[in-house]
Amino acid sequence: MTILEILLLAVGLAMDAFAVSVASGIAMKKFRFSHALRMALAFGLFQAIMPVIGWLAGRALQSFVASFDHWVAFGLLTVIGGKMIYEATRIEEAESDSNPFGFQVLLLLSLATSVDALAVGITFAMLGSAIIVPIAIIGFITFALCLAGVRIGHVSGHFFENKIEVTGGIVLIGIGLKILIQHLRA
Repeated sequence: MTILEILLLAVGLAMDAFAVSVASGIAMKKFRFSHALRMALAFGLFQAIMPVIGWLAGRALQSFVASFDHWVAFGLLTVIGGKMIYEATRIEEAESDSNPFGFQVLLLLSLATSVDALAVGITFAMLGSAIIVPIAIIGFITFALCLAGVRIGHVSGHFFENKIEVTGGIVLIGIGLKILIQHLRA
């Protein structure tokens, strides 16, 4: 994958975490940078660790799926992107009283928003891609977007929340389609 593709992938993966950050910023009565930093660090760390776990698992399975790995990559990215679009368009009325900046809630949110990154790690393994540069980019992009997301949410309210996740889903589906087309042409 090219650096541009990795950047787009990182942005797409970060959209779930970014949307949660925006929603958490909306819930803040008074903006606290330490809370925004804590959330950004947790999300960035999980988004960087999960692809490594997926990559290791994918490398173990690579010899078994080498003949159809491009279909696996396309399928995983399409499912992840479709899930993001679906979740962004669902109407959710229930508000939570839990503190999104508390340790346990933040841990669960970080895990929940990084499951997609696990599948992307499997995709990297299927493509025979290195993992160090992508995880650094994914972790940093997620960190930066989430740090900004808390502030944006605090300032702007609900305006961007769902639109961002839809965009991220479309980007992931597009990357999956590109991988499939490249392999089918070869």
